[in-house]
Amino acid sequence: MTFTLLLAPVIPPGLVTFLPFLLIILVFYVMLVRPNQKKQKQWQEMLSSLKPGDRITTTGGMRGTIISLKEDAVQLRVPPDGIKLEVIKSAIASVTTNQEEAK
Repeated sequence: MTFTLLLAPVIPPGLVTFLPFLLIILVFYVMLVRPNQKKQKQWQEMLSSLKPGDRITTTGGMRGTIISLKEDAVQLRVPPDGIKLEVIKSAIASVTTNQEEAK
């Protein structure tokens, strides 16, 4: 006997109909939602660990050094003229200070 014939009396017919849909939802969660949550958590940790002197890159591609931190924004000094900019924290894409120290 095959496996499905053995389970036929145990699993109600209504559940068998929805089982493929439940399996698809589970696969989407494991493949898409969970990795995105992990990436979001790492990004939040990176934002909370910012400190003056860190070199950052914004989502717009600007690179600068943090001068001061506010609750929802940072002040940057952007080379070559030392221009000061204020950027919201959600626009920070990465911190490059740790990468340069590792080299």
